Amino acid sequence: MGVVRSKIRLLLMLTLLSVGVFAQNTMLRPVSGKSGNPSKSQPKSKPVKTVTTPTAQSETSKPTSNTKKTNVFLENAEIFSYDKDVMADGQLLKGNVRFRHDDAYLYCDSAYFFEERNSFNAYGHVRIVQGDTLFIYGDVLYYDGDTKMARLRKNVRMHNRQIRLTTDSLNYDRGANVGYYFTGGKLTDTSNVLTSKFGYYYPGLEMALFKEKVKLTNPKFVMNADTLKYFTETNLAQILGPTTVIYEKETTIYSEKGWYDTNTEQSELLLNSLVTHQDGKTLKGDTIFYDKKNGIGHAHHHVELDDTVKKVSLRGHYVYYKEEGDVALAKDSALMIDHSTIDTLYLNADTLFSYAVDSVDKVVEAFYNVRVFRNDVQAVCDSARYETRDSVLHLMKMPILWSGNQQMTGDTIRIFSLNNEVERLQVINSAFVCQQEDSIRFNQLSGKELTAYVAEGELYRVDVRGNAQSLFFPREADSTMIGMNETESSFLTVYFQEKKVDRIVLYPTPTGIMTPLDQVSKEMMYLPNYSWQVGLRPQKWEDVFLRPERTVTVATKRRRRISEVEEQEPKSEAKTNRMSATETTLPMSSGSSPRPAMPNIGSSSSTLKTNALGGK
Repeated sequence: MGVVRSKIRLLLMLTLLSVGVFAQNTMLRPVSGKSGNPSKSQPKSKPVKTVTTPTAQSETSKPTSNTKKTNVFLENAEIFSYDKDVMADGQLLKGNVRFRHDDAYLYCDSAYFFEERNSFNAYGHVRIVQGDTLFIYGDVLYYDGDTKMARLRKNVRMHNRQIRLTTDSLNYDRGANVGYYFTGGKLTDTSNVLTSKFGYYYPGLEMALFKEKVKLTNPKFVMNADTLKYFTETNLAQILGPTTVIYEKETTIYSEKGWYDTNTEQSELLLNSLVTHQDGKTLKGDTIFYDKKNGIGHAHHHVELDDTVKKVSLRGHYVYYKEEGDVALAKDSALMIDHSTIDTLYLNADTLFSYAVDSVDKVVEAFYNVRVFRNDVQAVCDSARYETRDSVLHLMKMPILWSGNQQMTGDTIRIFSLNNEVERLQVINSAFVCQQEDSIRFNQLSGKELTAYVAEGELYRVDVRGNAQSLFFPREADSTMIGMNETESSFLTVYFQEKKVDRIVLYPTPTGIMTPLDQVSKEMMYLPNYSWQVGLRPQKWEDVFLRPERTVTVATKRRRRISEVEEQEPKSEAKTNRMSATETTLPMSSGSSPRPAMPNIGSSSSTLKTNALGGK
């Protein structure tokens, strides 16, 4: 018993000694009623310095601050003790422990103080309160007063107004005012939930940065990213790496750089961007401004608007697209590509515009410097219009159409298609067709209106109505050219067989004249309004972007009609052979028939501001 009493006395003396030393070096609020605590009020003294514990973890790649070092104040504890065997340089505090460091208060159930290193470890119901908006909770806290670094572990939660950040491990740099996690975390606000492997949250800047396996979940869509910056006040996401936004069963958006407003669903996509719709349409471009809520997209530079269902593409350095009404407009190197058939058709114009008439049909328009290329047919004109309901392509204002060695001109050319193949072709007013025989001779046909009929890609009949005139250079069976044959009538019909003229029907009162080849002068070889403009013809699809000038002189000098020749010259069997029948068969070279298949897209002038830059 004596030994036990001696030990008790020694322990009490050591305890009193520790209390005296501790009271001289701390600002401990008075507490009473428990053994080991001071029973009387004590004056406040110098604050205790605290530093990190040896067990505190230090992570790499953390933000750093250059803030001035300040001391940590202990404001409350119910129980304190010291055991050099357990923690040689630390004191144990228990019960409603509260610290203050600058403008932050730190709470816990128990803590170890380390006077020389200005740090402490806190355990149980850890809470950091900074200002009136920032609260951080956790099970364990390692706090370094010199660097103002708080390392929280297990069940960590950070609250800042409407923002909730949860993770298992969080380092909070009070000097830089940034908290970051490295083992996975989640940030939640009133609109979105964001998760990632690494995350940095800046409460003062109202911004967060997420890296690796980033996922933003919104009631309307899900965003998956490699790197994402998120502004918590505006709910704006900045895309900093490969990112995909998925609207289930509607739209998928991909980009590697840009912005996405999660409130308005408006985005600015700046790198390798692609918008894909479930109906088969895709929008691609260097820069895309896309409004998902209103279904409107503006794209700049190397833009491609594709319809994979109708197999039509619209290209240009500026494209506007509106989902409602299926409206599309392209400018600056605008190009329409129809690959619905084996032979692809390319159409270029200053402006291309298309819109839907109903759920099935649409109107396509092209304005200014229209140029068309397909392997079997090429065309140029000032403007064009395509109506899917009737499958009719209108080439207007000085149209020229080429196929093989044939050229066709008129005020308006209409191409009627059926099942993506040309069925009928009509030239309205000043119809003129010429076919090259050699370098200086051309077979020619003219009239007020011309209609050509096609079956299975082959021209089988041509009707000319009103002031029908023809000029041909027929050949013998051995291809020897016979002479020049001219005809005039009110109406003319040419029948073709195996790409060659089978017969010509002239009615009601035809006239004709055959002139030997050696008696044909240069002035006699051309009908009025003849003009061979092959220099304007696109030779390959890339040529649709060229803008050659129309410098070819049109032969407008009036030729003498056959009736006038007969009145002024005596008939000669050797020189003139008057047609005595209304139907005559004439040999004539023939060419392949044109069969352009204009797709359901076009162009129109627009008041939209394009700001298109660069060239394709």
